[in-house]
Amino acid sequence: MNQPLAYIHPEAKIADNVVIEPFSTIHKDVEIGEGTWVGSNVTIMEGARIGKNCKIFPGAVISGVPQDLKFAGEKTTTVIGDNTVIRECVTISRGTVEKHKTVIGSNCLIMAYVHIAHDCQVSDRVILANCVQLAGHVIVDDFAIIGGATAVHQFVKIGPHVMVAGGSLVRKDVPPFVTAAREPLSYAGINSIGLRRRGFTNDKINEIQEIYRRIYLKGMNNSKALDAIQMEMPSSKERDEILNFIRNSDRGVMKGYNNKI
Repeated sequence: MNQPLAYIHPEAKIADNVVIEPFSTIHKDVEIGEGTWVGSNVTIMEGARIGKNCKIFPGAVISGVPQDLKFAGEKTTTVIGDNTVIRECVTISRGTVEKHKTVIGSNCLIMAYVHIAHDCQVSDRVILANCVQLAGHVIVDDFAIIGGATAVHQFVKIGPHVMVAGGSLVRKDVPPFVTAAREPLSYAGINSIGLRRRGFTNDKINEIQEIYRRIYLKGMNNSKALDAIQMEMPSSKERDEILNFIRNSDRGVMKGYNNKI
């Protein structure tokens, strides 16, 4: 159902049962999946690929031109999965020649006034609270929750099942399963509440806790700690995910609270 006061470019591809409220603008080269609701005063620009059953609230701007001086008008996209909610005044930039797309996964909640810059990769079931700001090329993995008014530096990676406290400045990578807080941002324990909610057993939570105890609380540097974990602890999906994340970190991971330098 499209309101006569909305503008929809004739080349836009709008599926069945999409509702577009008055005063919204849908540009060309846009695709919107069935069952999606687009509120009033939304602007969806070229290159948007929006999934099924999404909700986009008033004032949002989707697939805007990147705020990157190197952008030269290349054809790029913004891809949004199914069942994702985008609240008021969110801005999402499309990709650049670097990755050609900005991606938001399925079943995400992107709260009001969030900005997601060019070439970001946000996975499934992520929650970005009000006023979170993601610079370009940020990666946020599954089930991560980022508290309100948090700013994330470009090229930072945030692992799965992470909880970042509100008002944080995220300058380094945040490894999987942890809670990150304080200033400068530091390890503040594992995200045990979130892990329990998602079905992790007590034994698995204890295993993850022991891994991070060796990384952050034993006084070893990362290289020695990772080698010790690999030698002394049995292989598991979670162990290997943590080790690979830290070893492959380009920016380096955040420090422990008592090891800020």
